[in-house]
Amino acid sequence: MIAAPFRYTHRVTYAECTVGNHIYHSRYLDLLEAARGEFMRSLRQPVLDLQAAGYIFPVIEARLRYQAPARYDDLLAIEVWLTRAERVRLNFGHRITNQAGRLLVEAETFHCCTGPDEKPKRLPEDLLPKLKPFLRVPPVSQGAKLISGAPVV
Repeated sequence: MIAAPFRYTHRVTYAECTVGNHIYHSRYLDLLEAARGEFMRSLRQPVLDLQAAGYIFPVIEARLRYQAPARYDDLLAIEVWLTRAERVRLNFGHRITNQAGRLLVEAETFHCCTGPDEKPKRLPEDLLPKLKPFLRVPPVSQGAKLISGAPVV
């Protein structure tokens, strides 16, 4: 059974905005990181515990498509799901919408599972069954070629 995407909410702070009253473009990466961290915590696999067990997941690529700006005090919903979880690869799809449901950002982050020595290592076996329900081809806007590849477990 496929689970609904994990949903994380965030209220836009003044510190995240430019003088034009929109989130500075690179701040969206921070929001995606926070959402992924809460997603992993919801699976009872906090990133800190995985790190203590010798697993880290550095971002090796990120793709973001900006559709509309988020503004100060907007309440954002950040959806997270998996687009790939196999061997040493772990890729996440993301969608950010505002309180009116307007699509603001679509994104995908590509991660490699490594040890603290930064050498690739297989994803933890006990993590895969927890991730599998969230593995999907993401609902990307028609015509967008942002999210790549079919998921494989």
